[in-house]
Amino acid sequence: MRLVIQRVLEAQVSIDGKMYAKIKQGLLIFIGIEDSDSSNDIDYLASKVCNLRIFSDLDGKMNLNLRDTGGEILVISQFTLHAKTKKGNRPSFIRAAKPEYAIPIYNGFCTELETLLQKQIQTGEFGAEMKVNLVNDGPVTILMDSKHKQ
Repeated sequence: MRLVIQRVLEAQVSIDGKMYAKIKQGLLIFIGIEDSDSSNDIDYLASKVCNLRIFSDLDGKMNLNLRDTGGEILVISQFTLHAKTKKGNRPSFIRAAKPEYAIPIYNGFCTELETLLQKQIQTGEFGAEMKVNLVNDGPVTILMDSKHKQ
């Protein structure tokens, strides 16, 4: 499972020209799921996201996490995070999980975030053509991969 996490002042996702979900300060998370992902990947990354200290304290140092700030989360599915570009110029998405496998993993990740944070999170619609607007804060962008715990 791969995540691109962006610290935002606000973010929203629109589907078919209509606003679908919106958050204020918090994290916009793009998630890519592959066939080998499991509940272990969900648990690992959801915990890391909730405890990630990337919000500034009173001294301007990144010492605070989502719980400390009361920040919100918007999760967007993005199979292109598993693009392979080694051969040729057209990306291959062979490692991205098919929807019948990816949707339960996606839903499980979102549910685990809600459980850990004890609050509702916002999501896009899995598989939909979405337009995402955001105001980056920093900018702070973090990449995480449950298979490469670095």
